[in-house]
Amino acid sequence: MVEGSKFGHLPLSAKGPLECSLRGTVLLHHQSFNKGSAFTKEERRDFELAGLLPQGIQTLEQQVRRAYDQYSSRHDDLAKNTFLTSLKVQNEVLFFKLLQDHLEEMFSIIYTPTEGDAIQNYSRIFRRPEGVFLNIHDEDRVYHDLSLWGTAEEIDYIVVTDGEEILGIGDQGCGGVLISNAKLILTTLCAGIHPNRVLPVVLDCGTDNEDLLNDDLYLGLREKRIRGEKYDNFVDTFVKSARELYPKAFIHFEDFGLDNARRLLDKYRPEIPCFNDDVQGTGCVTLAAIMAALHISKLGLSDLRLVIFGAGTAGVGIADQVRDAIAAERGISAEEAAKQIWLIDKPGLLTTGVDKLSSAQRGFARPKEEWTDKKTDLLDVINEVKPNALIGTSTVPKSFTEEIVRAMASHVERPIIMPLSNPTRLHEAVPADLLAWTNGKALVATGSPFKPVKGPWGADGAEIEIEVAECNNSVVFPGIGLGSVLSRTTRVTDKMLVAATKAVAQMGPALQDNRDTAPLLPGVDIVRDVSVRVARKVIQTAVEEGVATEDSIPTDDDELDEWIREQMWDPIYRPLKYVPAEGASREARGELKVVGSVERPDEAREA
Repeated sequence: MVEGSKFGHLPLSAKGPLECSLRGTVLLHHQSFNKGSAFTKEERRDFELAGLLPQGIQTLEQQVRRAYDQYSSRHDDLAKNTFLTSLKVQNEVLFFKLLQDHLEEMFSIIYTPTEGDAIQNYSRIFRRPEGVFLNIHDEDRVYHDLSLWGTAEEIDYIVVTDGEEILGIGDQGCGGVLISNAKLILTTLCAGIHPNRVLPVVLDCGTDNEDLLNDDLYLGLREKRIRGEKYDNFVDTFVKSARELYPKAFIHFEDFGLDNARRLLDKYRPEIPCFNDDVQGTGCVTLAAIMAALHISKLGLSDLRLVIFGAGTAGVGIADQVRDAIAAERGISAEEAAKQIWLIDKPGLLTTGVDKLSSAQRGFARPKEEWTDKKTDLLDVINEVKPNALIGTSTVPKSFTEEIVRAMASHVERPIIMPLSNPTRLHEAVPADLLAWTNGKALVATGSPFKPVKGPWGADGAEIEIEVAECNNSVVFPGIGLGSVLSRTTRVTDKMLVAATKAVAQMGPALQDNRDTAPLLPGVDIVRDVSVRVARKVIQTAVEEGVATEDSIPTDDDELDEWIREQMWDPIYRPLKYVPAEGASREARGELKVVGSVERPDEAREA
């Protein structure tokens, strides 16, 4: 137990000395234990490092300064991304501390849009694999290949993708493993999920990307993407194997295609603790922004009239979250609440007369007879519906034209407009135009970071500065994951997601400061505090719903926050305490996530 810490006895406590059985070059090559030039004089003596390091002993802060200089010398964003990837496998603490100290600058490098470039070039910048690569043709190996990564107590968080719909750039095949890694980096950075207790997975089912199929350096299955029964059986084998091997793990589905994302979520959500960030995370953070904007407008969810342009995974996910929140607030059915939402996609407004709607889209289709003699493109729908909120998830750049925006502003005092498509080049509009076309009245949130916008929109034409919120999933999904992991929930319920959404909205500067020129949502600069608040609400709701299985969860808010923070991993160098390998824990022996360090469970099965 850590001295002075009320919750230092918890298994996930990340404070105090760290036991270690490794010595010499083996220690220096272990990313979790390595401190490089920051090993103390005593540690250099006890761990046989004296002759392996320069004599100067430095602090983590000095190392961060040197790493930042090296990072800054890289000639473009992709090179910077590659530098950070290399640093992570050398020294995990330094990697995360560098990111933490420069988060706002580096966020776009480790995630969208630069991570998208890295994924597209995965087979060309490949250096060393990190994660689990599962082959759809080797379904009988799934359990075995997963089993090598740890024991039942060692994995808390799994991110899995099939690489079909990555970050607005489409099918990237096995390169999707990088999105699994990127999401896990964000869970550690934003919510303190232990980096040695996570597992990135890619399900290689082939690819329909012709550029990859024709690239002789492509590393994945060089065949068309496999679908249907074989695909479903493959995914099911993965889920069941992961649950049997790692029964406490939270499973995060990421960047599955439109046809599969919702279907798989609906299938497994009632059975296991799982989450789909594209469906639920995007929906939660967007709903939080809407709630903040409605507060400024002095309106409630019952007043909302929402048009969503782009009815794919993200658009329908947003519609789902908004619908459920409206239903809860008004005490009405989901079907009735859906009447406040209009979805537009390539065929125009989705009505019951549109062919081949997905099951998720059908719940929002408007009656065909209501639109028989009406045009269903975006401008005409806005003029007919007079929405007070417009969201873009279409990836159609500049589709929110001046005519469309002015038409919307003519109907409502404070139009809520959120162009969310990523990367930036796919945005439906930019904040400067939206504010100019609405005389500063628009309440704007975007899918990527934008600088504040100045304009003559104050009293008597005075120039004011309006800060633009970023609808960044990273302020919500890491906290949901943290709360789910710490409560050991058996499921992630609708009420848990609503609680998370409200927590994010409450921490937005617009509500905190009661300023309509402030961002609608909190930024990544306070993301750890946001994650604690989100995790608290998620845990409390899990307890209320009877799905939390962890014992002795504190009931007092402040005490629960302390309990949460104690179990969050921080990028600090903990003192190393040498322990002989015999009788030491697997963590002390450096065996967490080291393939080949555990007995194969399938051998025990067959025995």
